[in-house]
Amino acid sequence: MRGAGGGFWSNVLAMAFREGSVMRHDRAFLGVVTAQPVMMLLLMGLVLSNEPANVPWLVLDRTPSPASRALVQDVLATGYFLPPRAVASTREGEALLARGEALALLVLPSDFGRDAVRGGAAVQVLLDGADPLSAARVGGILRATAASFDPTLRAVPARGRASPSVARGPVDLRGRFWFNATLTDRDFFLATLAGMLLTNLCLSVTSLGLVGERESGTYEQTLALPTRPLEMVLGKLVPYVVVCYGVLAIALLGAGLGFGIWPRGSLPALLLLTLPFVLGSLAIGVFVSTLARSSAQAVFITVFFIMPSFVLSGVLLPYQLMPDGVRQVGALLPLRWYQIGLRRIVARGGGLDDVAVPLLALTLFFAAMLALIRWRLRPRLA
Repeated sequence: MRGAGGGFWSNVLAMAFREGSVMRHDRAFLGVVTAQPVMMLLLMGLVLSNEPANVPWLVLDRTPSPASRALVQDVLATGYFLPPRAVASTREGEALLARGEALALLVLPSDFGRDAVRGGAAVQVLLDGADPLSAARVGGILRATAASFDPTLRAVPARGRASPSVARGPVDLRGRFWFNATLTDRDFFLATLAGMLLTNLCLSVTSLGLVGERESGTYEQTLALPTRPLEMVLGKLVPYVVVCYGVLAIALLGAGLGFGIWPRGSLPALLLLTLPFVLGSLAIGVFVSTLARSSAQAVFITVFFIMPSFVLSGVLLPYQLMPDGVRQVGALLPLRWYQIGLRRIVARGGGLDDVAVPLLALTLFFAAMLALIRWRLRPRLA
C-alpha cells in the first residue's frame, strides 16, 4: 500500500513538473496571466466610479441676467460639470437629450433674475433618466446648488457634500426625468443586454476558429480550397451572423415579455445597426485566432477584448463620466457605439437618423478589422 501510494504521488508530481516546464516556456500564457490582474486593477481603481465627473449639460436662459449667470457659475464651481452648452429652445434641448449628448437641461425662466432677488424663483431641470444612477446624483447636485444659491452671497456647496435633502432655498428646482421616469436600474441594464450577449458570443466562438482547424489538422485542407482569404473569412462569419440575430431576438423578447421593456424606437434601424456590430465583433475573434498559436492562447487573448468592452463601453457605467483618455480608448471598441445606438433606439425612441453616427463607426471598424485579418493571413496563404 505504501509503495502504491508513493507511486501515485510520484506520477502526479512528475506530470505537474512536466506541465510546469511547458507553462514556464509559454511566454504568451505568462504574459496574459500577468497582464490580466494589472488591467483589472487599473480599470477598477482608475476608471470605475459612481461619482459624476465631466457631466455634459445644457442651459436654456430665456432672459440672461446677472442672477442666471451666477447660478450657472455656482453649478460649474461644484467641479462636476463641463461648461454648459447654450440652447435656444426647449425642443433643441430635448433633441440633444434624446441623442445622449447631455445629461441635464437647466431651464431658467424669463423672470428668474427678479424672482431670485425676491426669493422663491422656480427653475426646471430635465434629466436623462435612461441612466438612473447618473440622473439621480446629477439631479441631487443641482438641487443642492439651487437650494444654497444666493444672488448676492453666491454660496456654493463643497464638492462631495451635495445632497438632494438640502432645505429649500431661494431657488425652487423642479426636476423631471425623461426616458425612465421611475429611475429603474433594470431598464438601464436591459437596454444594452443584447450588446453584452453578442459581444461575449462573437468573440468566444470565432476566436477559436482558425486555431481549432490548425490543431485538428484541417487548416491545410481549407487553404487548398479555391477561395481568397476574405472570402474564406466572410464565409465563416455568415452562419454566426444568423445565430447572433437569434440571440438578439431572445434578448428583446425576454426583456419585453418578462419585464415589459420593448424597443421604443425603430426596429428596422436596430436590425440594421446590429449587422456591422456583429460582423465587427466576429472579425475581432477571427483576428485573435490569427494571432494565437493554441486554443488556450486564443481564450486568454479574447478576455482582453471582452472585459474592457464591458467596462469602457458604457453598458455598466456611463462613458460620459469617464476620465479623458480612458473615454477615448473606449471609443475604439465596437460595443461603445452599439450601446449608444441601443440606448437611442430602445430607451429614447430613436430612428435611423439617430444612429447614423454609430452605424458609420461600426462599418468603418469592420472594414479596418478585415484589412488587419487579410494582412495576418497573407503570408500564411502565400
